Amino acid sequence: MGATSPAARIGPPGGLAASPGLRWSAAGLVAASWVSAASFGLYILAFYLGAIPAGHMELWNQNLPGLYAKGDTVSWLAMAAHLATGAVILLLGPVQLIGAIRCRWPRVHRYLGRVYVFTSGVAGLGGLGFIVSKGTIGGSVMNAGFGLYGALMVWAAVATYRYARARRFDEHCAWALRLFALAIGSWLYRMDYGFWLIAAHRIGHTSNFHGPFDMVMCFFFYLPNLALVELFLRSRGKALRPALRLSTGVLLNAATAFVAVGTYYFLRYYWGASILHGLLGMG
Repeated sequence: MGATSPAARIGPPGGLAASPGLRWSAAGLVAASWVSAASFGLYILAFYLGAIPAGHMELWNQNLPGLYAKGDTVSWLAMAAHLATGAVILLLGPVQLIGAIRCRWPRVHRYLGRVYVFTSGVAGLGGLGFIVSKGTIGGSVMNAGFGLYGALMVWAAVATYRYARARRFDEHCAWALRLFALAIGSWLYRMDYGFWLIAAHRIGHTSNFHGPFDMVMCFFFYLPNLALVELFLRSRGKALRPALRLSTGVLLNAATAFVAVGTYYFLRYYWGASILHGLLGMG
């Protein structure tokens, strides 16, 4: 197999265009997203799951009030399953997009894919179990938004596995991209909230998550992702006009900058301390 550039090795099958600039822009976004999502996955393992053996699960309520209630075994087990598998899919998802692994080590891709699909399904079911058993702090709108998110996760996981087993790889790749777009939703939810609370000074947000911004965010953290994937799937193989290619590159680079700045901020002020504490605790 001939050598390929790093940019060509990263990204979903059937890239947007043959333009090297776009390939590098896409590679930069994937790399920045993986570092950020992996950092958030480590934070989940260290902060949320690390609180279980330490017996301090009330810490779960620092970021999302009502997430843990002593004695409510069903809801916290469902949430623990959701969090544990969510950390795994954040760490594994971008790896499945690396073309070099798919081409050179297909068995690794298939094995990790099975783990990814299984944990995605469990994450979706865990979230749905929590909503059914307890409900969310945001009430009916958040229940609906997060419930739809969990159902779509399960649906996409099943479809991804089904088409892979049927060796219908075009459909498999399309559903795998949809599943990835959904899987990064929990990470984007935190990123979007962090930037909004800083830039807009908490406008539209209330402590009980019933504000107008909170209502929008019940759906915004995953529906735009799916819309972008659908746009990409419908534009594959089509030649892009120079103006569209340029604007696409600008958007990709802007998204990369957004993710990089957000990751730096969250690692410095939120995730980093918990990750470090977790690592030191294992030493």
